[in-house]
Amino acid sequence: MVPFFSARDVEAAVSPGRALEAVRGAFVAYARGEWSMPPKVYVPAYPAGDFRAMPALGAGHAALKWVTSFPGNPARGLPTVTGVVLLSDAKTGALRALFDAAAVTALRTGAAAVLAAEALGRDDAQTAAVIGAGVNGRAAARTFLAQGREVALWDLDAARAEAAAIELGASVACSQGDALSADLLVTMTPGHEVLLPEGSLSPGQHVSLMGADGPGKAEIAVAELARARVFCDDWEQASHNGELADAVAAGEIAQDDVTQLGDVLAGRA
Repeated sequence: MVPFFSARDVEAAVSPGRALEAVRGAFVAYARGEWSMPPKVYVPAYPAGDFRAMPALGAGHAALKWVTSFPGNPARGLPTVTGVVLLSDAKTGALRALFDAAAVTALRTGAAAVLAAEALGRDDAQTAAVIGAGVNGRAAARTFLAQGREVALWDLDAARAEAAAIELGASVACSQGDALSADLLVTMTPGHEVLLPEGSLSPGQHVSLMGADGPGKAEIAVAELARARVFCDDWEQASHNGELADAVAAGEIAQDDVTQLGDVLAGRA
């Protein structure tokens, strides 16, 4: 029987610190060509949400994350993200394990956001903030805390931000403006409205934009993105969705303007 690892199993086995180091290793391995990762496939179920398939192959394994994103689900008492990660043997094709996708996604997303902030942010960065206190926002805050860095949370739902802060041992930002001014900022919103208009970023400020994960979403204005030095996890993935896709379509950013995070971590950029 193929084992299934529930959210509780995943969270018990993988700490935020361990997730960060695993994600660091994955970025480096991908940059070195040790893994292949075809572009993400979207299956729209608009206006309710969409289904997504994310395959990868490497290190003797094949993996597929089949996941949903239905932003209206919390109002129904349901999670926004559900799905499963399938792990197969790349030599025989045998299915080896199944994992709860929401738990894996939260660990990976939080780790990637903080890894980028720590690798790309200023050495003298003092303040860190996360906007969005949902599952992935809490994961990012938890990862910052695991790195020994204090973090402030902000959410349009003040009660949710307060509850998350109490749960994690974080603080609550006095206002959205205070959160947006942090030296290291992570945004984990639905991406339906721009948080960072033109002229809003400060010199040396780092922002990990994580919320605009599909077509038509953006957390930063195209003109403001064009002012920044831009990094992404994978050009083929990122350039077809969210604010980077908008900037490419507007002719403001080209592939040569963007550096992949894995190349930085591997010492190639």
